[in-house]
Amino acid sequence: MSDAQNTATADERIKSRSRLREAMIRPELGGMIGTAIVFTLFFLFAFDSGMFSSKGVLNWSQVSAQFMIIAVGACLLMIAGEFDLSVGSMIGFAGMMIAIFSVTLGWPVWMAIIVTFILCTALGAVNGFIVIRTGLPSFIVTLAFLFILRGFTIYFPQTIERKTIIGGISDAAEGDWLAGVFGGKVFQGFFVWLGDMGWIETFSRGSREGQPVVDGIPMLIVWAIILVIVGHILLTKTQFGNWIFAAGGDAEAARNSGVPVNRVKILMFMFTAFCATVFATCQVMEFGSAGADRGLLKEFEAIIAVVIGGALLTGGYGSVIGAALGALIFGVVQQGLFFAGVESSLFRVFLGLILLAAVILNTYVRRMITGER
Repeated sequence: MSDAQNTATADERIKSRSRLREAMIRPELGGMIGTAIVFTLFFLFAFDSGMFSSKGVLNWSQVSAQFMIIAVGACLLMIAGEFDLSVGSMIGFAGMMIAIFSVTLGWPVWMAIIVTFILCTALGAVNGFIVIRTGLPSFIVTLAFLFILRGFTIYFPQTIERKTIIGGISDAAEGDWLAGVFGGKVFQGFFVWLGDMGWIETFSRGSREGQPVVDGIPMLIVWAIILVIVGHILLTKTQFGNWIFAAGGDAEAARNSGVPVNRVKILMFMFTAFCATVFATCQVMEFGSAGADRGLLKEFEAIIAVVIGGALLTGGYGSVIGAALGALIFGVVQQGLFFAGVESSLFRVFLGLILLAAVILNTYVRRMITGER
């Protein structure tokens, strides 16, 4: 074999190894593999249970969308090198504020929603400001806010209404222009057409005979898709996305390069609070009430979804698409266990196992990137 042939062969091997390594270090890899495994398993063992009927798909899509909304904010914040453990409490707090403003104080629902968004994103900014100014770990600062917000969420309704659940939001939101943006449905006419064509299930009896079982896509799912798209574009197609990676990868080097690290981190705390408020608003509009216990443990579920999606706990590495896949895995498994007739408490066992597997995989990826042993 000639020298030229040897060189060509060597080049091909190097090219092959680099392509393999590039594929191995993609943040979405773990989420993609997990999604494929989960869908395959439930397709095999729960297909006849109705999990993949139009109603079944809607059920696990809605659950996945809940995880997805808060996972987008948590993902960008983690890539920026910070955590927010107050997300779950923020969900409960935001929902309660909407209820108090609209039902107790009699404000228009659109005003209650807007003021709540302003209040919650401001609290997110306070979180970020304290972390930046004090140098304390965001884990500690947001853990404190977890208790503060949960305490206020219980205190306010008990003091004002003498109860921890406030209803009547559906009546207050009747005809409100902004309430429909969070609690309505889209493509209803399209689903009626699908039912008429016999492509999705319809009711066979009762007052709704002939109408589709699924009569539209809830705004919760629409918001999840919008946030994933916006988050992905922001992270991968903009200069600000590069700043997010830089702030989480090496904050000091980023500052020396002119990156406004403090501003980036505070904005990411605000965006995380914004996502939590979107979740809370959709939830309040769906149930027509706000409860002091809403959002419990959601902060950990968001972080787990992001870790499954390939983000490193050390910051500077991750993917919004990966986080969305992690949230999809959550929703499919949570509902799939029900359809498969498996004890629902095993869902928590699954969470622990998949978190451990994801952390081990991410540690291996980090070592591949950095060359550590």
